[in-house]
Amino acid sequence: MVMQYNVTRRDRGPLQEGDGSGEHSTLQAMSEDVPGIDFERLLPWFRDHVASVDGLQALVIGHGRSNLTYRLEADGQQWVLRRPPLSHRQPTAHDMQREFRVISALAGTAVPVPRTFAFCDDPAVLDVPFYIMEYVDGLVPVSADEVAKRFDEGQRRRIGEELVDTLVSLHALDPAEVGLGDFGKPQGYSERQVRRFSEQLARVKTRELPELEEIGRRLAAAIPAGGDTAIVHGDYRLDNAILNGQGHLAAVLDWEMSTLGDPLADMGLMRMYWPDRGDEGGISPMVGSGKVITLPGFPTWDEAVARYEERSGRQMANLDFFAVLAHFKLAVILENMHARFLAGGTVGEGFEIIGQQVLVLARNGLAIADGSTTAALRG
Repeated sequence: MVMQYNVTRRDRGPLQEGDGSGEHSTLQAMSEDVPGIDFERLLPWFRDHVASVDGLQALVIGHGRSNLTYRLEADGQQWVLRRPPLSHRQPTAHDMQREFRVISALAGTAVPVPRTFAFCDDPAVLDVPFYIMEYVDGLVPVSADEVAKRFDEGQRRRIGEELVDTLVSLHALDPAEVGLGDFGKPQGYSERQVRRFSEQLARVKTRELPELEEIGRRLAAAIPAGGDTAIVHGDYRLDNAILNGQGHLAAVLDWEMSTLGDPLADMGLMRMYWPDRGDEGGISPMVGSGKVITLPGFPTWDEAVARYEERSGRQMANLDFFAVLAHFKLAVILENMHARFLAGGTVGEGFEIIGQQVLVLARNGLAIADGSTTAALRG
């Protein structure tokens, strides 16, 4: 039996845009070794649990640097395989079973997700847990040029509105009714987030970061009381979705950080990726879909907030807290990448600018805190 596979490697930095294709690839090369897949072990399991195929082809896809995503092909059919990174895995991260569970639970709801097929935690297959889901054809919108070419201003407005409406639909679900009643511990969610990332900052920082540490101090003093409980995506933004040819959301991806918590956490994070048109000083245009969402036609951030508030019925009084928290969390994550870069532990381009982006995030988060109506955030 001959097994063939394509390998697509992503060599750009973590905060640069993709090339506009749905798979965000920059370099394609044939290889006899697919990183992270052993076909001799995978194929028998795949035949038993997914489909009876003669062989498989694989292509590494995706624009992230966390879990690995592959498109599998055989006999005119396509699937997606998701597995943890090859190395440097954190003990509480990259939980494939958790991601498989939430995507499976959302099937049939108003939240578009790929169909799931099978989960495997047998180390004899790929050494790590992984799962197989449907391949959803479409565009992951990270290239402003590509989105401008494919969709007119009216379609762009609808894309932005659908992004908000889908989040409203997610937050309206009763976790227990979809089998996710025990998916997280919503009590103390905000306090745990601040404490966890403050502790991580203390462990990973490579230099004095007074602005970032000040943000952590203010967040600890401003933790909101109460709050709703909902299924929280954890990384909700435009470039974690797939658009079909008509510009509708075909699927929401990357559920690895999902949990039960305050739904405004998703809105706060989305704020970081939704810059105002003409805002060139923030980090948002440098990340993911930041340039896309400033194209003419897309709703402004204020319009997005108003739409979410009206359709969800939620008060937005604590939104500043979660927007500052989003900046704080990403800054800590990037500082950890910066530390790895300084230690020679990174591969690829773009890491040399990560340290500066940490400072930009700290500055922008502090600016939101300084302008907040919440006294504790203002310090």
